[in-house]
Amino acid sequence: MMSYLDLISSKKRKREERVFRFKIFGENGYPVEFDGSFQQNIKKLLELGHFERNICSRMPSWSFKLEVIRQPSFHILLFVVEEPIEASLEHHCKHCQYLGWGQNMICNRKYHFVLPSKDIEAAFLNCQDGAISTKDNFNLVQSRGHLMHGIFHSNGFGHLLCVNGMEGGSNLAGCQIMEFWDRLCTGLRARKVSLNDISQKRSMELRLLHGVAFSEPWFGRWGYKFGRGSFGVTQPMHQKAIETIQGMPLCILVHYLGNSNHHIPVILSRYQTVSDHSLVTLGDLFRFMLELKTHLPEENCVDSHIVKPTCRWSPKRVEMATRVIVEALKRAEFRWVSRQDVRDAARAYIGDTGLLDFVLKSLGNHVVGNYLVRRCLNPVTKVLEYCLEDVSNVHPEQQGLVINNSKMKGRYRMTRPQLMKDMLYLYRCILKDQKPTMNQGILSAIPAATRIILDTKYLVKEYNGELPWKIHHTGHEEAGKMTLYCTVFLRDKQESNEVMKKAMPPLECITLKNNATFNELKLEVERKFRELYWGLKSFVVESIMNLNVKGTDLVSEVVEVGQKIVLEGSNAESGTINELIYECGVNNRVVDCACGAKEDDGERMISCDICEVWQHSRCVQIPNNQEMPPIFLCSRCEKEIMILPSMP
Repeated sequence: MMSYLDLISSKKRKREERVFRFKIFGENGYPVEFDGSFQQNIKKLLELGHFERNICSRMPSWSFKLEVIRQPSFHILLFVVEEPIEASLEHHCKHCQYLGWGQNMICNRKYHFVLPSKDIEAAFLNCQDGAISTKDNFNLVQSRGHLMHGIFHSNGFGHLLCVNGMEGGSNLAGCQIMEFWDRLCTGLRARKVSLNDISQKRSMELRLLHGVAFSEPWFGRWGYKFGRGSFGVTQPMHQKAIETIQGMPLCILVHYLGNSNHHIPVILSRYQTVSDHSLVTLGDLFRFMLELKTHLPEENCVDSHIVKPTCRWSPKRVEMATRVIVEALKRAEFRWVSRQDVRDAARAYIGDTGLLDFVLKSLGNHVVGNYLVRRCLNPVTKVLEYCLEDVSNVHPEQQGLVINNSKMKGRYRMTRPQLMKDMLYLYRCILKDQKPTMNQGILSAIPAATRIILDTKYLVKEYNGELPWKIHHTGHEEAGKMTLYCTVFLRDKQESNEVMKKAMPPLECITLKNNATFNELKLEVERKFRELYWGLKSFVVESIMNLNVKGTDLVSEVVEVGQKIVLEGSNAESGTINELIYECGVNNRVVDCACGAKEDDGERMISCDICEVWQHSRCVQIPNNQEMPPIFLCSRCEKEIMILPSMP
């Protein structure tokens, strides 16, 4: 049961390194107290990491060894790569541009947090061991297929680029990786984090499936919500599309589809019989199926997880011993019980102590029915202990499912593979079907609503928003210091001192001594924002907006702790093009698409060869699998050409 890290690194990582617990890594206080800004917190975290070489050329990198399970041993590596702006191939962040964050200033650094795949980690360990020459330029950041890859700008804005759970070859479930990522964002005090939701389960887009079932995408359980829609989709459009499909009556579906597709009425009848309450709409049906799925155990879970090819006991005997042990743990009422006590209780029914020892060794951290059997070494007594955890109620909304109800007997005859097969069939026939039958009457609303939901891929979670962290007044006053929220307003000297219309950077916490002057405040603000932003390396504060003060005046006599202050200034170096210091850059591209889009949203576009206006290729009837035409004219220019008088 050893992980790939344990198998490979035992030979190749010949060094001592600290091991951290995966399940609480990122929580406040573990592995370090996160009590500052994002930049301060990440510096504290990296001080505990192991400095690595040969991961990314010219980029400082660290690794953290994370223990997922103690017994049996299972560890993974977390890599953190600091990408300075000088080492970036592209200064402007396309993820910020597509999210509508183009008004953010370019930061001096990015931080990549990576849980690598097995193959990528093996390549790194080979590189570290010398099996691969450093001239091969192994680059973790540019590699694909990670279990997780997230980016933070040094001002606290971030992007989750990928999550690959078990279907992607991971030993971790997607929800475990997301919980880990969410702890990191919360602990480090990120501001806002985005992701591009293209997650799938057996060819079913989860943003559509979970949107119809739970009114939110799969990532919604971690607080990610509508960020920005593609193809001109707005949040009200997205919400209306979900409500349209959710409220579709099942009787209407049977009326229109039942004659041509006999499987649909059979499936609907099957789950209506199993359900403890009436299923009226399509939203009711998908919600019930997803909730029921969490109750159905994986088939042959005992055989597949415990019985090994070399096992000398039959699957039936192993299963019997497993059930006896689980029943003994049930009687302990979910308390931790020592291995010896569990073994003694099971011996009253199973006389073969070798079989009991084998099952107890193999059973830890496995699901049996509705229970997860946990195993852990007591840190005080150094004795193995076991405990049951009820995993039947994964969703808090499942209280409507009464397992002991007579109607639920059917679920014992229903397997999870059968349920997934039914769900996939309904998904394809109702939500993804492009046949003419779906354009009849009220059903015509489903394809249009489905497209709107699928065109909403950019999700955002706001962790700390405008304020980096809450100021505790008493703590700073006792230390003889005061803290203010400050930002800067950039003027452009090359344009007759007209104020730039770009957005100001987010507020930063500035800590000063109680007897600090405004001159000292200006110096501290200059230092802070020069350290954060690439375009402010020569920034000089010239005045403080809405405050008529002298440089020698004491800050504490004019402003209060926690007050928001805007300092105005400009770049001292000549020749700085202020337009280039923002994530959007100098964007002369004009977007005016028939779908309503006015900005680049990351979807494939084509420009007219006459007016040079950009439109989505899909909106001008160019399929994604078709190459762009060498010459393209928009409909407006085509019409103008048609009405031009013919040449003599």
